[in-house]
Amino acid sequence: MSKKYCRGPIVLKDKVSSVPTIAYIGLGSNLGEKKDNCRKAIALLAKSGRVVRASSLYRTEPVGLAEQDDFVNAVVEIETILPPEALLDQCRSIENELGRVRTVRWGPRTIDVDILLYGAVMIETPELTIPHPLLHNRRFVLVPLCEIAPHVMHPKLQRTASDLLLELRDHHSVVRCDENGTAP
Repeated sequence: MSKKYCRGPIVLKDKVSSVPTIAYIGLGSNLGEKKDNCRKAIALLAKSGRVVRASSLYRTEPVGLAEQDDFVNAVVEIETILPPEALLDQCRSIENELGRVRTVRWGPRTIDVDILLYGAVMIETPELTIPHPLLHNRRFVLVPLCEIAPHVMHPKLQRTASDLLLELRDHHSVVRCDENGTAP
């Protein structure tokens, strides 16, 4: 029996439906045990729903603030019944549990856990923007996203992840880690 996915949560009389939504979560770490931080975040995402698949880990150049260590990044596909705001709370909880301290924008962090896509939902509030507003400009997001979901559609731009990657002008290095987590 195949499962059906909604484009977002179905709200009936202020209750969220049990129909799951597919969401894509971006992970990044450049402090401490980077690979382990990402793996722990993937395990903790199971509290938010079923982890369907996770990309490989990638060593990536920092973007925004260049004078810092390289990152390890990944993307995770989850199936969740949580509404977007509750999923954001779970992402922040994971960041807190893994020691994230927000000091400098785009600065070093033990872990960053971002909602990239939530079905075909588009949200723009002071606390949450879905799709992630920089998703289509970031090689470190699009490469792992394309590994696990090349045909997923960006709901605002109406372009697939693979199309966005082909059109990308960002040339920062993104290199898949081997089994030991080191880049070739």
